[in-house]
Amino acid sequence: METGLTSKQLATYSPLVLAYLGDGTYELFVRAMLVEKHNEPVQKLHKKATHYVKAAAQSRIMEVLEPMLTEEELAVFKRGRNAKSHTMPKNADMAEYRRATGFEALIGYLYLKQDTKRMTELMQIGIDTIEADYQSSNHE
Repeated sequence: METGLTSKQLATYSPLVLAYLGDGTYELFVRAMLVEKHNEPVQKLHKKATHYVKAAAQSRIMEVLEPMLTEEELAVFKRGRNAKSHTMPKNADMAEYRRATGFEALIGYLYLKQDTKRMTELMQIGIDTIEADYQSSNHE
């Protein structure tokens, strides 16, 4: 996809619009990863996907990613985290939800910037983080 957006234009996007795009982008990444690994019924795939895309998981991902971010990426994350949303999922606290929104805004920003290498790198670190957490919690 060619966006043709300059950095200045990208900076004008609402962080919630970036999060909207980032949510869909990350969800597709997770679904594609799960389908590649598991040829299972859709219900099982959906249940597995929720472990990666729920607000608590995305908040956890940001704990790992935050020290790795550039100044530009950190600024986008903070704009998303601090955005005033009028909704909140049932199964997340406000801090988790805000950090998750920041993560999604960052992914949306990188998508529009067409920095797919960096976007994929950060999403893969996120997937690896959730999988490592899941493995350690099941082996304690």
